[in-house]
Amino acid sequence: NSLVLLSVVLVSLLVNQGRASDNQRLFNNAVIRVQHLHQLAAKMINDFEDSLLPEERRQLSKIFPLSFCNSDYIEAPTGKDETQKSSMLKLLRISFRLIGSWELPSQTLSGTVSNSLTVGNPNQITEKLADLKMGISVLIKGCLDGQPNMDDNDSLPLPFEDFYLTKGENNLRESFRLLACFKTDMHKAETYLRVANCRRSLDSNCTL
Repeated sequence: NSLVLLSVVLVSLLVNQGRASDNQRLFNNAVIRVQHLHQLAAKMINDFEDSLLPEERRQLSKIFPLSFCNSDYIEAPTGKDETQKSSMLKLLRISFRLIGSWELPSQTLSGTVSNSLTVGNPNQITEKLADLKMGISVLIKGCLDGQPNMDDNDSLPLPFEDFYLTKGENNLRESFRLLACFKTDMHKAETYLRVANCRRSLDSNCTL
């Protein structure tokens, strides 16, 4: 009987280790994907600024700081301290909403960025966002560990979901806002996913 019990314990340990390993791979993959999207967003806005005429750049200098992004409606930590105090589940849920909020607007990036700029196919960006969102969804389910998801906000659309789509593609201000918001939100999502990944190890120092 003791041998059978030992075997059951060993199998259980192996299964748990396997799940932990799979979960870690998912987390690492999510961080890599969001980091790539953040780098891509930064390149897009830098290329956009480089393509402007001096007078257009002067116009851009007048619209800082960025006044509004659609994702401002997403309840999120307001600083480093609050981010570090947030639970892994909360950070995953916020990241899920941030990424999901760009699936539709990302389709307009082709009209914002000149075809001469090497920023990648906008359709590929939309696919990358959808893949990352799916990965985060799996991480959320793993974090819940079979418990019901009590946060219905995960699946709710943002107010003004078509906010960016209603803007004129040739409008300098709104084109810049689109790219700046994309970069800002990808940076937020990267930060939250990095901290959430760090949260998995209780001994880790998850400083930003």
